Amino acid sequence: MRGVYADACLGGTGSRAFAPDDAPDDAPDDAPAAAASAEGGYLARMRVVLQRVREASVMVDAELVGAIGPGALLLVGVERGDTPADAAAMVRKLAALRFFPGRTPMDLTLAEVGGAWLVVSQFTLLGSLRQGNRPGFGRAAEPAVAETLVEAVASGLAATGSPVQTGRFGATMAVALVGDGPVTFVLAAHGGQIDPTS
Repeated sequence: MRGVYADACLGGTGSRAFAPDDAPDDAPDDAPAAAASAEGGYLARMRVVLQRVREASVMVDAELVGAIGPGALLLVGVERGDTPADAAAMVRKLAALRFFPGRTPMDLTLAEVGGAWLVVSQFTLLGSLRQGNRPGFGRAAEPAVAETLVEAVASGLAATGSPVQTGRFGATMAVALVGDGPVTFVLAAHGGQIDPTS
């Protein structure tokens, strides 16, 4: 099945612009991650949605900026409080993940099948729907931090020897994919480790 969607992947920019319609003007989008973490009620989590694909590509203003054949599309969301250790943990997990068929339906890694990665920043993975009808993005990392950690995921995967293509951080992207399976996983990392609930 071919799926095509457009997404404003702004890496956490403009979170106040997405405040709920029906919330008071001075109401926060969601509890700031730092404050909640200090209270022991919330842990920042880097989030990745992995989709196994037969092909995928990213266009920005009619320009092709990234394209792969068989492999995986990664949508990466960076929260306030995420660190390079979380990006490194995500790279290790992704590189070792067996999600291609071999002797069993989930037997081979992406490298073992000669696949490629397409890494796309997507701050909307951090959206909160707890208040009002418009998502809030108060948990999304600041753009400079988010861009650095998304690049760390991409460069870390490239260091494993597999081809890596990327979207364009901060741009409105049209992402096209031909899913394979479909096979989709949602992963999270915090404290330099993969969340066991992933």
